[in-house]
Amino acid sequence: MFVGTASDVGKSVITSGFCRIFKQDGYSPAPFKGQNMSLNSYATPDGLEIGRAQAIQAEAAGIPCHTDMNPVLLKPTTDKISQVILNGKPAGNASAISYFSGDGRDKLFEEVKAAYHRLALKYSPIVMEGAGSISELNLKKRDITNLRIAIEAGAAVYLITDIDRGGIFASLYGTIQLLEPHEKDCIKGIIINKFRGDPLLFEDGRRMIEDLCKVPVVGVLPYFRDIIIEEEDSVSLYKKNTAPVSNKINVAVVLLNRMSNFTDFDCLGRDPRVNLFYTNKPSEILDSNIIILPGTKNTIEDLIELKNYGIANAIVQAFKKGKSIIGICGGYQMLGNKIEDPLNVESTIKEISGLGILPVATTLQANKKVQQRTFLHLKSTTLCKGYEIHMGETMPENSASPLNNLDDNTPEGYYLNEKCWGTYLHGILDNAVVIDNLLAPYTETKTEHFDYSAFKDIQYNKLAALIRENVDVAQIYKTITY
Repeated sequence: MFVGTASDVGKSVITSGFCRIFKQDGYSPAPFKGQNMSLNSYATPDGLEIGRAQAIQAEAAGIPCHTDMNPVLLKPTTDKISQVILNGKPAGNASAISYFSGDGRDKLFEEVKAAYHRLALKYSPIVMEGAGSISELNLKKRDITNLRIAIEAGAAVYLITDIDRGGIFASLYGTIQLLEPHEKDCIKGIIINKFRGDPLLFEDGRRMIEDLCKVPVVGVLPYFRDIIIEEEDSVSLYKKNTAPVSNKINVAVVLLNRMSNFTDFDCLGRDPRVNLFYTNKPSEILDSNIIILPGTKNTIEDLIELKNYGIANAIVQAFKKGKSIIGICGGYQMLGNKIEDPLNVESTIKEISGLGILPVATTLQANKKVQQRTFLHLKSTTLCKGYEIHMGETMPENSASPLNNLDDNTPEGYYLNEKCWGTYLHGILDNAVVIDNLLAPYTETKTEHFDYSAFKDIQYNKLAALIRENVDVAQIYKTITY
């Protein structure tokens, strides 16, 4: 199990790396995270929902993803309320207070344990990931995803810290000192992540940490930029605000407060014809060629914020000026004439007007649709792949003009013209034919299709090689049971 001194220290990426290492070494690994909190989710082959990080880790392990890899997923709807996904299905909404203080925590832990044991019957070793810090004293008794499940599994635990943040001596020593004796016994080693410079210069620091913590430092991983693993948290998107440039097709993805499935744009962002960036600035939206409204966990609240800050008006003005406007999932709903929420699925607001760009209307519903899809895009005969995760139905207000034809021959999405459409399909922009159609109004230049699946496979191998070079993998093998 890989745990952390804090959130965002590299647990998810390192877990992915070890999933690939164990696969390379002839084992049958599978990832596991008891509870995840993320708006970036994924549809399993059987039409259920898990955190995207565990889907990525399963991909690194070379196996299909399954809800047993992430039995509890929290998807924040507001700052205080989250939708609880249990074993892949919505189990209702809960406030932070009721979720973390309620009597249901013991029942949730039983679900987490059951999922782990089911997974362990099929795969070995299980590569577990913790959440946040393992020494949050106010949360430890209610913990269902860190050391309690590690002890249940008999896992060898490795503590990860991010040296790029600074303060690792205090964070490592403090983390371990705050553990109970039986918890300390789980910790078999420390991995220092994101080290800049020559690791030989850190040898004194390494010895000091080992003397302080009484735990070996099994690796010092360098800070890297040349290995691309899909990120779990949208916080990184705020660093990707490259303003429009003059020599490429500028694609602006509108930053939403509750943005979900931002990995929808990773493949498009690597097209050499494109400069893709994330923004909530009206001026940058107006200066772009293509504007994308992404998915969101709360369409109504995010739409209100777009209107309040002038972003909605900028999108409408860009549409009137002939710019390309597309919407995915919640963004598709926003592009329509209205959104109704009669059951208060997302908000206390029963109805709100949309941007009025597409002649469609949406009704939010209690049931969530989660499904992997294959489809044909417009008139293409090339089979494409994507997936649905949404709680609404969007209907055209005039004669239907579908964007896609799904594998069951039902129409999907709305096609206004070559510069404006909407869809519920996440992952639609991972398909070359869709990207080429989107960019066609702006360039005649053709480029070799970017094979995203092959690219990701190369990245997992590069990550595994980097870990092998800088972590004592043999020592880790000595401490695990599989």
